Amino acid sequence: MTTRTVSHEDTEDFRDLLVRTLRASGAALGQLVGGIGTGAMALGLLVLLAVTAVTAPLGVGLLMAPGVLRALHALAARERERLARWGPEVVAPDPPPTRLRVALVDPTTRRELRWALRHAGLGFLLGLLGVWLPLAAFRDIVFPLVWPFSPAGTSSTSLGFGHAHSWPEALSVSLLGVGWIAIILGLTPGMARLQARPGRLLLAAGPGTDLSLRVAELTATRAAALDAHATELRRIERSLHDGTQNRIVTVTVLLGAARRMTARDPARADELLERAQSAAEQALAELRAVSRSILPPVLSDRGLAGALSGLAAECAVPCRTDVDAPERCAASVEATAYFVVAEALTNIAKHSGAQQASVTVRARGGRLLLRVEDDGRGGVDEKGGSGLTGIRRRVAAHDGTLRVTSPPGGPTTLEVDLPCGM
Repeated sequence: MTTRTVSHEDTEDFRDLLVRTLRASGAALGQLVGGIGTGAMALGLLVLLAVTAVTAPLGVGLLMAPGVLRALHALAARERERLARWGPEVVAPDPPPTRLRVALVDPTTRRELRWALRHAGLGFLLGLLGVWLPLAAFRDIVFPLVWPFSPAGTSSTSLGFGHAHSWPEALSVSLLGVGWIAIILGLTPGMARLQARPGRLLLAAGPGTDLSLRVAELTATRAAALDAHATELRRIERSLHDGTQNRIVTVTVLLGAARRMTARDPARADELLERAQSAAEQALAELRAVSRSILPPVLSDRGLAGALSGLAAECAVPCRTDVDAPERCAASVEATAYFVVAEALTNIAKHSGAQQASVTVRARGGRLLLRVEDDGRGGVDEKGGSGLTGIRRRVAAHDGTLRVTSPPGGPTTLEVDLPCGM
């Protein structure tokens, strides 16, 4: 009979899985609760639409119709913004009409109406569940503590039935609370996706507008790529001009002075030659640094996993890497991922006050998914010189997406989705 000891790696894996599950459930609950507002407004809007339809023969509804249509479009725009905070951006179609006759045959307006019907029902109910489940779990878990002080006849469970008459019965109620927690951890991510699905299907641009929107998106991406390229060229030029060029000029001057002194003062000439050699070595080191910043050779030598491990080892904040990328990406994509992680870890070390950070990379289905997390103070401002603008330009140049979540107090999460480009 063999026994298996639980290793430190197994403990770390279990802890990481638990942390990821808790974060996913917390984000799902936040998304579900956030849908209550738009769900309630959708419900109210449907009531208003019904009133408009009923009063249309009297002429009142015809006067109300433009305002109701504007409210529908505004609510749909608000839902797109909400969904973008919790996942990929929902590309809006062209502005829909507000004139009643045109709106009746407009496909965008019809899709928004179908979304309002679904979200006012299922979406609103799922949002209420997102509020009720944590409350029910807390209520049932702490019930044994308050049971001795509860009035007679009080229901012992959050479901509204059952009465506890003894300590074992009161303690058994807490098992129901554990069951609610299991439901929260296991089902709320799926509930959040179910709540968001009508919006992502019906509020996105339809097939007839995808081409023009894609052209506009590619135009913006090309501009971002050119801007990123120009910025990189300026950085290389500054590095060569301010560092390497000055070193080489120093070498030239020292060699000229040493040549003139060779006959008069050989000892002094030897000292100048030594200084020239030192300046040449420094210039060579700076040239190597510049060349590595263009396309780090560590990527071709050790691959993306080894390169990111090297960055994590050099980071001032303890950093853990988890790279699962069996599919190799294009060299430019791996270089972008490398620079994104390098910039993110630099920001974490300088500004976050974090105690630890983590880098997770997955390559699946032709996409490279990158996630950098830290437990710092949060509150990252992209306009405050955090380097996120440069990261966003690099990512946009590859037609990728960048999402940053950094509430005050932390944690900060940076997520990048890049095409592998193979």
